[in-house]
Amino acid sequence: MEIIQRIQIQQVDITKLAVDAIVNAANKSLLGGGGVDGAIHSAAGPELLKACHCLNGCETGEAKITPGFNLSAKYVIHTVGPVWRGGDHDEALLLANAYENSLRLAAAHELDSIAFPAISCGVYGFPGELASKIAVSTILDFCRQYQKPTIIVLVAYSKTMFDLYQQQIQEVMSQ
Repeated sequence: MEIIQRIQIQQVDITKLAVDAIVNAANKSLLGGGGVDGAIHSAAGPELLKACHCLNGCETGEAKITPGFNLSAKYVIHTVGPVWRGGDHDEALLLANAYENSLRLAAAHELDSIAFPAISCGVYGFPGELASKIAVSTILDFCRQYQKPTIIVLVAYSKTMFDLYQQQIQEVMSQ
């Protein structure tokens, strides 16, 4: 399978996806928050919060895994993206690490499918165009080295984000 074919873009509710793992764009405490983090905790049920208490938080760019509990996904991979502070504080590297470490965790657990939200693009303020470029390039670099996961879904919360992901994929395909 060509590497680019492993990537899908969907504008859906990530909490409803029946994949092996969904990625939670979490805060460092892993104990719930707003946006996609709050939605995942709400849909997964109180067991997710209990499991997250045992993880002792997570540093920016790192990733940790829990069961999915009441979600359709078997697992939740929690990662902490960077807060955008103008681009001069390693935000791009930290965001790439969040994607790569989530993918490494999925591969280590031999998961076939994973779905990502637009990490750091909500209240953390990361510019969508740059974030989509980092997401796609990091995922493609990972896919060149690893066979799993075989399906990687980029979940867009808006038509704008969907279009940005689509544009990045088209740019890669035209090279």
